[in-house]
Parts: sequence; structure tokens; C-alpha cells
Amino acid sequence: MKIALAATLFATSALAQSTLLVTNQTDRSLTYIDTVAGKVIDTIPENGVTGHEITTTPDGKIAFVPMYGSAGVGKPGTDGAEIQVVDVASHKIIHTINFGHGVRPHKPVYDTHRNVLWVTTEIDQSITAIDPKTYKVLYSIPTGQAESHMLVLSPDGHHAYTANVGPGTVSVLDLDAKKLVTIIPISKNTQRITITNDGKYVFTSDQVEPRLAVIDTATNKVKNYVALPASGYGGAITPDGKTLILCLVHANKVAFLDLATMKVTKVIPVGEYPQAVVITKDGTRAFVSSLHSGTIDELDVAKQEQVKSIFSGKGADGMVLVSAK
Repeated sequence: MKIALAATLFATSALAQSTLLVTNQTDRSLTYIDTVAGKVIDTIPENGVTGHEITTTPDGKIAFVPMYGSAGVGKPGTDGAEIQVVDVASHKIIHTINFGHGVRPHKPVYDTHRNVLWVTTEIDQSITAIDPKTYKVLYSIPTGQAESHMLVLSPDGHHAYTANVGPGTVSVLDLDAKKLVTIIPISKNTQRITITNDGKYVFTSDQVEPRLAVIDTATNKVKNYVALPASGYGGAITPDGKTLILCLVHANKVAFLDLATMKVTKVIPVGEYPQAVVITKDGTRAFVSSLHSGTIDELDVAKQEQVKSIFSGKGADGMVLVSAK
């Protein structure tokens, strides 16, 4: 009985340490959400600039928030030139990485193979490598396309894939050779990008027709398109590799896509204009950010249903899960 109780207390304590960091576009802030209590525990102003996305070092101690600018992708506005570096434990901005000119930095991804931080730099039509310890800009790889907005890395660390919004394409980059491999046409407009856990397929959502492009990474060609109930957007794949949870941005819903059959098995409502999905390491919970309602929906992955909704801030967008320690 004592052993069972101790195990329960340990599990509860571990859950209580789960914190969700959320960038809020409209509020220009970064919120800390206690996922167990279901409430915001702190808010950090982003110094009057708008950050859209966020990532952390593998140990969760340092967060990186690119300052995109004042407009949406492809729209006129200011061009951000900085990345804010946040000490997660102290809830403070400790450094600012400056590119020296406007690049609209957007999606940051930590590369554990090279121990560098990659970020999409739209205006320069590239992705840029940054030393996460010295905060120095190292080098860039051209994408060959405008509006390279989102980024994923292959699990083996050899390749990167960018979703190029206005051109409606995906760029394939060789990270070892530091060069563009090819450009894959998708649609007149595409958004967001996801890669399977085994690296065999890349998904990106067509913004003209309600369908999801399935790219075979062995051939770098679109294998097929999966019909969706509505236009797709950001998504994430469960740790077991079986399910893609995908935002249906205009429908205010998320879809559960079975990757074995490539069929949508269930659709459930979430907040208004859902953007992104993050999933806990154990695969039991998913969190969905919604831009227009400013909410974070917590989902029970197994039951495929909403657990609760949390108000994060106006313009809730990019997210990352970290330990509260």
C-alpha cells in the first residue's frame, strides 16, 4: 500500500512539474502555464516585438523566441531582426541575438546532432544556424524560395524541410553539405510542416484545397494527398508514430489522422483559429493553441476528447513543453 501510494505521489509530482510556454502574438508576451492547475502562472513581455514560435535547449533550461515582426507571413510590416533568449527557471530574458538586418526569423528548431539552433530567416530566403552557447550566428543555407516559414529536421539529422507559404512549395536541404537539394511543388499556397518519427514522410497542408500533401522523403516527391474535412494547419505526431493530430484552422477543430490508413478517424472542436499542437512525451496529452480565442485546449489523446481549455493570452501561437524546475 505504501509503495503504491508513493508511486502515485511521484507520478502526480512529475505531472505537476509540466509547464507549457506559449507565445502570444497580439499580446506580445510569453506565458507560463501550469498544465495540471490549468492556469497561467507568469507572463513575460516580449519587449514590444511579436514572437510567433518558441523552442528550448534539450534540457529545457533556455528558450529561444524569434521576433518575427508586426505582420503575418507575406504581408507588409516590420521585419524582425532578433531572437530573445529566455532563462526558463528565472522567467527572464537574458540575451538578445541580433541578425544585423531584418530577416523575419520565425521557426526555431534545436539540432541535437550538431548542437546548433536552426531558425527560418524568411527575408534572406534561408535557414540560419546559431551557436546556442555563444549566441553567435554561424552560417545560412538558402531555401531558394520566399516565405520559408516553418521547418522540420529529419530524425537522422541529415536533412531539413521548409514550408514555403506563398510559393506553395517545400524546400529540401542537405544539412551536411549546407546546400539546397530540391524544391517540391505542393499547391498555390501551403502552411506548416510535420515529419514522421521514422523520417519517411513529410506532411504539409494545402491552403487552397482541404487536403494534406504526403511527401516521400526517399524520392522527394508528393506520394499522394489525403482529403481533409477542412483546411489543415499545424500538427504533431504522437510518440508511438501512429497518429497525426492536425489543426483544421478555419473549422475551429482538430482532426485525428490514422497514419497506417491515412484516414481521419475523428474531428473535435477546439478554440478559434487553431495553430499548433504539442504532445507530452508519454503521448497521453496534447495541447492545441488557438490564435483568435487566445486559448490552449488540453486533449486526452487516447479518448480523443477535450479535457479543458485555458486562456493564455491574445494571439496564442507557438508552444513548447518544459519542466517547471
